[in-house]
Amino acid sequence: MTDLPIAADIVETANAQARADHEADYAALGEKLARRGVDVEAVTAKVVDFAVAVPSWGVGTGGTRFARFPGGGEPRGIFEKLDDCAVIHQLTRATPAVSLHIPWDKADPAALKEKAASLGITFDAMNSNTFQDHPDDPNQPLSYKYGSLSHTDPAVREQAIAHNVETIEIGQAIGSKALTVWIGDGSNFPGQSDLGRAFDRYLDSMKAIAARLPADWRIFSEHKMYEPAFYSTVVQDWGTSLMTAQELGSQAFCLVDLGHHAPNVNIEQIVTRLIRAGKLGGFHFNDSKYGDDDLDSGSIDPFRLFLVFNELVGAGSTLDRLSPAYMIDQSHNVTDPIESLIRSANEIRRAYAQALLVDRAGLAAFQEANDAMMASETLKSAFRLDVEPILAEARRRAGGAIDPVAAYRASGYRAGVAAERPASKSGGGGIV
Repeated sequence: MTDLPIAADIVETANAQARADHEADYAALGEKLARRGVDVEAVTAKVVDFAVAVPSWGVGTGGTRFARFPGGGEPRGIFEKLDDCAVIHQLTRATPAVSLHIPWDKADPAALKEKAASLGITFDAMNSNTFQDHPDDPNQPLSYKYGSLSHTDPAVREQAIAHNVETIEIGQAIGSKALTVWIGDGSNFPGQSDLGRAFDRYLDSMKAIAARLPADWRIFSEHKMYEPAFYSTVVQDWGTSLMTAQELGSQAFCLVDLGHHAPNVNIEQIVTRLIRAGKLGGFHFNDSKYGDDDLDSGSIDPFRLFLVFNELVGAGSTLDRLSPAYMIDQSHNVTDPIESLIRSANEIRRAYAQALLVDRAGLAAFQEANDAMMASETLKSAFRLDVEPILAEARRRAGGAIDPVAAYRASGYRAGVAAERPASKSGGGGIV
């Protein structure tokens, strides 16, 4: 039996208050779309089926390299994280799976499965962690200060490989089907590291991990332009990630984090290239202004998010065969993490719904005629449409909230958990 973290009558009351306006807005949008030859019900059905995973680490307050300011009611461990993740899904009905990070979320797999089942959620891709040391883990006595999977010391590499294999085993026990590998390996000074040999060592380590994958699993290589190293990173761009996936074989794919690129990079073009190569594994959704800011999805550049989904929807059956994983990866420094993740799930669905409304036949005709203005207007026409009534109806039909942030605030959930969970102490910069 599902144990809802927010009383159902709270959601019902909030929906009752918003229902009349929502129904009028949905009907008006339906009429508008009908004049374009679009069936609003068909679009709504697709939005209902679209889901994105939430990160377990995302329900805690984030931090910078300089400071961290913890919020009230922060989860103290994975089971309280799952409670918070369940709130997001209960209200949005868009986030049925949680992505775990090991060893942060390490726990008895049977207990994890039982807890998730009680909340009506499941588990998505697993994430290993060799970008920091784990002094409390007797199986990881060696330091990753100078690298992990690409370290010059074979013993350190073996330790990092073993950790990834353990992460796979935990994931297999709880029903996950994928492993995401991101490493912080790199160098701060020219000459500090042999750039070629470091990549070769990384590839050898990744091959050892891939060899331990279950037959029905995938492994995602995640790239990042910079940070924590500032001269070079071992897996610095999508080309290196693609080389990795191609060398590792049929179970290996590339993961695209929207914040891991150089400013002004055309991310949607990268997406098309990876689709063509058959190596698009999935996404970490967030937004950024200057670097890997990990801001709420769509909070800075919603048009870019829409353009990414335009390419995804346009790929059609090719994308269906790849079945990419959709995940959120954000740091919340000044907002309630639950509210930010609610909003991000909604913005990701918004971009998807807008992409479904693109007149693809018209767009193709303008492209073939080299009519730059009308091709651009075709995209803009879909982007400018207010699809919020579709998103709200998708939530309502699945049992969620018409206005999820309003329902969340009305529930008093944050105040309730703040009273139960001891306040976190402020600390130095770093990770959730």
